[in-house]
Amino acid sequence: MPSILDRDTLNAFVRETHAELPGAASGPLAGLTFGAKDIYSIAGHKVTFGNPQWLATHEPAARTARAVQQLVDAGATLVGKTQTAELTYSLNGENVHYGTPVNPNAPGRDCGGSSSGSASATAGGLVDFALGSDTGGSVRLPASFCGVYGIRPSHGRVSLEGACPLGPSFDVAGWFARDAATLARVGRVLLGDTAPAPQAGRVLLATDAFERAGAEVGEALRPALAKVETLLGRAEPVRVAAEGLPEWGMNVFRVIQAHEAWQSLGAWLTQVKPVLGPGIKERFEWASTVDRSMLLAAASKREEIARRMDRLLADNAVLVLPTCPGIAPKIGAPAAEVDDFRARALGILCIAGLAKLPQVSLPLASIDGCPLGLSLIAARGNDTLLLDVAQQLA
Repeated sequence: MPSILDRDTLNAFVRETHAELPGAASGPLAGLTFGAKDIYSIAGHKVTFGNPQWLATHEPAARTARAVQQLVDAGATLVGKTQTAELTYSLNGENVHYGTPVNPNAPGRDCGGSSSGSASATAGGLVDFALGSDTGGSVRLPASFCGVYGIRPSHGRVSLEGACPLGPSFDVAGWFARDAATLARVGRVLLGDTAPAPQAGRVLLATDAFERAGAEVGEALRPALAKVETLLGRAEPVRVAAEGLPEWGMNVFRVIQAHEAWQSLGAWLTQVKPVLGPGIKERFEWASTVDRSMLLAAASKREEIARRMDRLLADNAVLVLPTCPGIAPKIGAPAAEVDDFRARALGILCIAGLAKLPQVSLPLASIDGCPLGLSLIAARGNDTLLLDVAQQLA
């Protein structure tokens, strides 16, 4: 069988450290193919982590990452490692070192990051599904941009053993698929959960998230919202953040993520002094300045947010919101435009991460022919509830 690299016209796969693993002869994922974001170790191979100097300063892995091994043991065949934004610290998915994967459903526009290659490969039909990771939106945003299903599971539900860290208290292993049935099939393996999914309870409409996304996004998502209400019942309007989602995104999530990113990678950055792309460089520079007082204030606020979300999502409630504030920006958009989109997106994407909740992005809408996702968030541990609802909506 020809290598995926011979068929990859999307720049979705890594060429510098290619790896393949045959799936088990039988299992719940037998016959499926997948790609794994190049932060996951494959025994005998190096990881780029989206940066050539990371590749040069690290040895081949001794063991395969646990999540990858679970998928292979379940019968899925790993056909290659997918591109990632540099050190996973980006939402647009452009990589100055390895290029930008093609968005098959919105040519000329970003795939979203940092799981850019996984989203591109899935959307382009190169694989049946793909493994990514999500810290601040790195599965959910690419899923919306590329018009595929994507899930961020509850924090800690899927093993990150053998994966490169960025913000450990936010990092999760997520995945993409073109259809809800495959998304759920993969989920049952990675979550290790074969019990019947709980029934969804109340439906809540995140009015402040819709306001932040803007009228055009709200109008585009109206038919998708109607589908959700037909299935689950009329949505009850709620304001998620009394103090405003920008406060959650910029002064809580961003501060804690930056602190953890510097704790994870600061020593290597200081020693190696790698060349970093635009945006990535500035983010790490700011991360190095986050002090204890900033961190403690943000951490205290995060605890309040988690309690707020626990109350809101009790009794199997489901929160409906836009995945992000618009369609994918054009590749090479001005830095100011990219930064503005990132800030607006973080105010929506931060909700699940701060409270360690599962969130699924559904490819149910478009603007100007470009994909746009609607998201559902549930209480911690209710991952299979979301996967089940996604299948019913499909």
